[in-house]
Amino acid sequence: MGDLQADVAVIGAGVVGLAIARQMARAGHDVVILEKNDHFGMETSARNSEVIHAGIYYPQGSLKAKLCTRGKALLYEFCETHGVPHRRIGKLIVGHGGQEPQIAAIARAASDNGVEVTPLARAQIAALEPEVHADTGLLSPSTGIIDSHQYMLALLGDLDLVRGAHLVGARRSGERWHLTVQSGGEKLILSTAMLVNAGGLWAQGIAHCIEGLAEIPPLFLAKGNYAALSGKSPFRHLVYPVPEPGGLGVHVTLDMGGRARFGPDVEWLNLNSPSALDYAVTPGVTAKFTPLIARWWPRVRAEMLTPDYAGVRPKLVGRGAPNADFRIDGPAVHGLSGLVNLFGIESPGLTASLAIAEHVEQLLQ
Repeated sequence: MGDLQADVAVIGAGVVGLAIARQMARAGHDVVILEKNDHFGMETSARNSEVIHAGIYYPQGSLKAKLCTRGKALLYEFCETHGVPHRRIGKLIVGHGGQEPQIAAIARAASDNGVEVTPLARAQIAALEPEVHADTGLLSPSTGIIDSHQYMLALLGDLDLVRGAHLVGARRSGERWHLTVQSGGEKLILSTAMLVNAGGLWAQGIAHCIEGLAEIPPLFLAKGNYAALSGKSPFRHLVYPVPEPGGLGVHVTLDMGGRARFGPDVEWLNLNSPSALDYAVTPGVTAKFTPLIARWWPRVRAEMLTPDYAGVRPKLVGRGAPNADFRIDGPAVHGLSGLVNLFGIESPGLTASLAIAEHVEQLLQ
């Protein structure tokens, strides 16, 4: 393969990388997407709850709060105009006696972020979800679900996607970036004015290939397992417990076909282990989930659940630390013109994807 030229190179064809590539193409730039896998969206983007988040949990003024609430509005509009399957289904966050302060804190965070939630007492919860037992809760009417694969297909459109492409090195020379890419056993040299690292789980590794880049945060990986409910779902809404350290707790989501899935849990991975990115569902997950789900759905039994799938989220902090914000580093952070690195893009990355794309375009301007 010979040398190629482009205005923008985006590394990573997950939902965020595709959204950024689309945004830059709509701004009139010639864009190429480099993806190491055989297809787009094969990792975090394909292994999540497919929830359109309202923007409730995140600290006021954080990137997660701002980009989630903005991204939610953009995403619903995009789905409507592009025929992407989705439903504004609503979510219940439920708690028990003694958890009232936590529910109240969630309601305050939602208010700070301009997100509508409605307080619920026990009878109101039972009216909305007869099989859910809880003493207190909140209703989030703007939470929804989406077909993430169809969304990524719509984002991709006719963009130029190079599959099986691995970045070997990148250096800035004059006004352009020069990338060395290995693809199909051949070496590709790509010259581009702007470079976006949207590598997800691999963003830190990609950053280490960029000459002159010193601002690279640590990476922590948290696996999340999911279990499917056998038979018809009794739920009409998503149902979440009070969040737990590292995640939102084992909750129930519905896919576009109405199938109920429970998860994810938080399983910290050892980065030194060869199986760190093993996507097999961890054995015993149904037995682990059953008592957690039974706190708010007493009818559940382990034999009603089957192992489904697992995903891995890239995190910037490890076990026991408060959740970190997105880290989206432009030239003001690292001093390299025409470069944006995205680190720790976990939930609500899918919801925020279109707003993240706007933010990246602003940083590159």
